[in-house]
Amino acid sequence: MAEKPEEPTKDKTKDEHKDKNAEDETDEDQGNLLERLLREKLNILGENETEKRMPLLEPMSLEGVANFIKKLQEKQGAERKKIFVMTGAGISTAAGIPDFRTPGTGLYDNLQKYDLPHPTAVFEINYFKENPKPFCMLAKELYPGNFKPTMSHYFIRLLAEKGLLLRNYTQNIDTLERCAGVHPDFLVEAHGNFHDAHCMNCDKEHPHEFVRDAVFKDEVPYCGCGGIVKPDIVFFGESLPDRFVNLASKDCAECELLVVMGTSLAVQPFAGLASRVGSDCPRLLINREKVGEVIQLPRK
Repeated sequence: MAEKPEEPTKDKTKDEHKDKNAEDETDEDQGNLLERLLREKLNILGENETEKRMPLLEPMSLEGVANFIKKLQEKQGAERKKIFVMTGAGISTAAGIPDFRTPGTGLYDNLQKYDLPHPTAVFEINYFKENPKPFCMLAKELYPGNFKPTMSHYFIRLLAEKGLLLRNYTQNIDTLERCAGVHPDFLVEAHGNFHDAHCMNCDKEHPHEFVRDAVFKDEVPYCGCGGIVKPDIVFFGESLPDRFVNLASKDCAECELLVVMGTSLAVQPFAGLASRVGSDCPRLLINREKVGEVIQLPRK
């Protein structure tokens, strides 16, 4: 009987060596990718890499921004809607509404008459539940209808009319964007607004006129169930609106020009939008003060 031929033995050492090399190459590729991403973020690219990244603004000035916008105007349809605008209280000061943090004139420096434990308490949800009167008194002074839009608000409307506005994310609750004629589809009111109101107990919706009438009578608006009716503005301690959460990632990915106006970029997560746009996206900052210093809320 013929013997069965021996099967060739597999060289396990060579195979293991190949597998090890493949793993090393994968780790090296991942390491190089992470290194490049980090270096891009920190803007420390080498000479060859820097040459590959052509400047998007020519020149690097307001003139360059204007030229970039002209290029966007040459595109058609959705390809034009690439300008992402972030706004804060600074664009409404010319309307007579104080901002929050400017020393001497800012809102937080002028709340002594409300006898608050600390200035930001007027916008803290837990304090509002205990004592809504200070907020209602302040709301009477800030209520929409007492102020007119500024040039900045009409600039945002102009971008929309020219088909260039992707979205305006605003921290403001004064609704002056709406008053200027910016359609709500173009707005993400990240900190809410006075336009809508709900009972904090039963969640019944109330027209903004209901809240306004009570506030101007120096009263706290109460629902029929006995709960406090609060305008749909976002207090410290509350989540941002679903619209912010649902649109932020998509809009940041599509943005080709970021314009930041009148905000200290001190309040998260709104401030984080500025770093979520693409690394090659030009960013224009228009603000009187240094930005990006996160404010820690005082605690009892």
